[in-house]
Formats: sequence, C-alpha cells, structure tokens
Amino acid sequence: MARALDLNAVRAEFPILSREVNGRPLVYLDNAASAQTPDAVLDSMSNQARTAYANVHRGLHTLANETTEAYEGAREKVRRFLNAPSEENIIFTKGGTEAMNLVANGITDMIEPGDEIVLSVMEHHSNIVPWHFLRERHGAVLKWVPVSKDGSLDMQALEAAVGPKTKLVSLTHMSNVLGTKVDAKRATEIAHAAGAYILIDGCQAGVHLNLDVQDIGCDFYVLTGHKIYGPSGIGALYGTAEALDALRPYQGGGEMIEIVEQDRVTYNVAPHKFEAGTPPILQAIGFGAAIDWLSAFDMEAVRAHETALLQKATAELSAINGIRIHGTSEGKGPVLSFSVEGVHPHDIAQLLDRYGVAIRAGHHCAQPLMNHLGVSATARASFALYNTEQEVDEFIEALNKARGMLL
Repeated sequence: MARALDLNAVRAEFPILSREVNGRPLVYLDNAASAQTPDAVLDSMSNQARTAYANVHRGLHTLANETTEAYEGAREKVRRFLNAPSEENIIFTKGGTEAMNLVANGITDMIEPGDEIVLSVMEHHSNIVPWHFLRERHGAVLKWVPVSKDGSLDMQALEAAVGPKTKLVSLTHMSNVLGTKVDAKRATEIAHAAGAYILIDGCQAGVHLNLDVQDIGCDFYVLTGHKIYGPSGIGALYGTAEALDALRPYQGGGEMIEIVEQDRVTYNVAPHKFEAGTPPILQAIGFGAAIDWLSAFDMEAVRAHETALLQKATAELSAINGIRIHGTSEGKGPVLSFSVEGVHPHDIAQLLDRYGVAIRAGHHCAQPLMNHLGVSATARASFALYNTEQEVDEFIEALNKARGMLL
C-alpha cells in the first residue's frame, strides 16, 4: 500500500525544514536546483559507513561483499525506477553532467564534419556544452529547436530539424526554467525515424514523473540524485545494450578493464566499462535509498499536491502588477520562473532571503533560453512534495514586501 502524503509527518523527516533563516521559518523553494534530503537517506549512508564499509567488487572479505551487495542493490533500484530491462543498462556517474559528457565522449568516433546534433533552446548547459565540444573538435553542427510562446517544445520544428545528417537528438524531459514537459516518446520516434540516437535529460523530470525508458524507447536517459531527495555526487545514465556497446570507454582505470598488459588492453562490458576507479559508493547507496523513499508514496497524490502548489502560486503571482511568468504550457512541472518589471532577479532573491524564503535567481544554466525569452535572468520558485500552501502564502507576502522596497 502506498504511503499517504501526510505533510506534517513528511516534514518531520527533514530536520533542515524546521530551522530559521534570518529569524524567520525557512521556506525552501529552490527544489529545482537541489531538493532536501530525508533522514532515511542520510541514515542509509551513515549506517553503511559505520557498519559495513569497504571498496566494492573483487573483495573476498565480508565487508567488501556487504558493501558490494548494497552498491549493486542501489543499481537495481535505479533500474526499477526507470523500468530498464537490466541492471547492465544502468551506469553510475557523479551526476547528470557527467552522464551527458560520457555520451558525448563516447560518440566522438561516430562524428564526422557536418554531422548534426539537435537540441532545444531550453536545454541546461550540461546538455549543451558537451555537444559544443563535438562542434569545436570534430566539426559537428548544432541545430536548435525553438519553444512556443507558452514554453512548449515546437514538435513540428523538431521534425523539420531532424534529417539524414542528424547523429543525435538531445532534449530535456522537463525544463528546469519553464517546467515544460516534453513528449519524450514522440521525440524518440522522430529521432529514430532518421536513424539518430536520442538522449533524454531527466534530471528535472525524475522527481515529478513516472518514468519508463522502455515505453519511451530512448537510447539514453539521464538522472541525478540530488534532485530526487538524494545526495549530490551521484547520478545515473541509462542506455540500451546496443547504444552502450557502441560507446567507447569514457575514462581509463581500474574496474573498466578485463586484461591490461604492456602492449594491449581489453575492456570490460557495461556497466563496468564506464565506471573506472573507486565509485561514489555511499552516494550510490543514498541514491537508492532516496528512490525507495520517494517510490513509497502514491505518486499521483504527490503530483496533485505539487500541481496545486504551482497553481496557487501562479494565480497569486498573476494578480500582481508588473510580474511576468515564463512558461505556461499545459501539464508543466512545479517550476515557476518569473520577472518583476524594473527589478533585477538577484535583488528579489536576496530580499526574500531576509524573510527566510529561499528561491533561485540567475540564468539557471540556460543562457540560450534566457536569450530566447529576452531577459538576462529570472527568479525561480520550485516546489517539492514537502512544501505547503502556507509556504506559498509566505512566499507571496515576502515578494510583495520586497517589491515595496525596490519600486
């Protein structure tokens, strides 16, 4: 039976939510950057370190075997979370950024001058800069798909952009700025019809959507732990067996090899082929614990709660003169980016902090999108399952006070 979404009980599992900032109760609305971490996750890492910690794989002693079991158990939890067919499809990385760099490095042998990589203008820099490396070093051409006025991806423009020279389509599943949800399954069909690979960046979507990589059909899918109530320093790359087999190794070292001699080396198979050296063991275990913690809830109830918070905050913001909301697409995630006419977003964020309200301000690692929106930066409030309607009220009250000081 799924766990009920009892907000008081849930919040009690996050000690940080009971602290004060500048003499005010903390209102944490920066979840799109990093969510807070519950006791269950912290305890999983602490207990492992205290009772059964050693390096993983190849150890013949008890502690090594116990740690390996916990580490590989976390891989199985990621597999189940994504509905991947096998644990061998799951590569642990230090985060979403490394996962995308792994793919970019792995396909370099496939890239010829003039080959195309298709992106949308709302991608995070982690899903832009690795492809610029291929543009700079291998002559790849980056093609950009625009978003519509409401922030939704222009699927007709995507179809037009993908063609016989396309080697890879790489798209966010949910924008970290606009909250836009992309039809990843349809995008995959478009990419595959042209014979191209497709990577889906699920770092923002992972905590808000039910994920099924087999239903999507994508070649690669990326997750990060710290947005799913887990620790930082850990993420995962899903790849089909065929796609992973086609990638060259990303880093060299221990674990990713079969045989090393003075004049030759043979490589291991996935996932170990891409996990050189000692991995982030405790972080992976914490990642698995975070997936367990989140998966225990009725996700339909979680989504309904987050959507209600977003709708309330959107309605309140819309009633304030001089506020521009960025991203209004149907079914968007609980991410609310906005501009206050005549006020820099940094000033808004700093003044809100005086009232204990934590939001993010800046370009959110999405400068092409900022250019598309015609702004240099935005303010952003983002909601998690532990946020409350009262916190939305406190956010709006603090925002009105900040406007009063700045205008």
